[in-house]
Amino acid sequence: MTTALALKATNPWAMPVPSVVGSIEAYISAVNRFPVLSADEESRYARDYREREDLQAAGKLVLSHLRLVVSVARGYLGYGLPHADLIQEGNIGLMKAVKRFDPERGVRLVSFAMHWIKAEIHEYVLRNWRLVKIATTKAQRKLFFNLRSHKQGSAAFTGEEVDALAAELNVKADEVREMETRFAGGDMALEGPADRDDESFAPIAYLADPAAEPSVILERDQLEVRRGAALKDALAELDERSRRIVESRWLREGENQLTLHDLAAEFGVSAERIRQIEVKALKKMKQAMAGLA
Repeated sequence: MTTALALKATNPWAMPVPSVVGSIEAYISAVNRFPVLSADEESRYARDYREREDLQAAGKLVLSHLRLVVSVARGYLGYGLPHADLIQEGNIGLMKAVKRFDPERGVRLVSFAMHWIKAEIHEYVLRNWRLVKIATTKAQRKLFFNLRSHKQGSAAFTGEEVDALAAELNVKADEVREMETRFAGGDMALEGPADRDDESFAPIAYLADPAAEPSVILERDQLEVRRGAALKDALAELDERSRRIVESRWLREGENQLTLHDLAAEFGVSAERIRQIEVKALKKMKQAMAGLA
């Protein structure tokens, strides 16, 4: 046995950190060779990291739980994304969990890390899958990740099933139907068949996006910065009441957005008066920002 192999046999932490790039089978085999920590070892390493910022201790916590990430990531293979990418995102979640883990709470890292690993993978799936534009709220995300488990076979949901699922997940019945339709839709190849010279009807021939050019992106980002600064300056020119009305009506979202009647009650005037102040303030702001296209 060589010296290097002997070192690995006596100290499994001396093995090189595996990389997801390359053979996924080799990666899984490598992470499975790292020891599973006992509760005492886990607590000791966690304290070493929290109290002394011992990065070697943090590394052992991460390495010993890489197999957990592989297991969790395997459950998301049905979304058509590479297993290696899912593992990579899950590893980021694991590292976040190790950074925030408190051994004094009496919870094992495996339970604590599960939330962070899944959260990171969820975000990756939503960023990259074709249904991302519909999964914008917490309830819709829940629908996104639970629709497959509720669907039995390839048959479409009945009206009663749609209503029941919508009630259970707190979404609209139309959202359930739309999500189901998107799941059932087939994917189209970006490029045409390899044995055909004419690719004029393949999506790659007409899906080029001029807006994705680096110069266009840079110009757009700079414009957004200028608009943000101009908006801030325009708001500063308003009196306190007008600024409060504009911010409450136009710069908030969801439940935080106030109605004309809410503001009327706050300032002790009619809703019509609030509307008039709002129109006047927006006109003044529009004039102040007129130079930005």
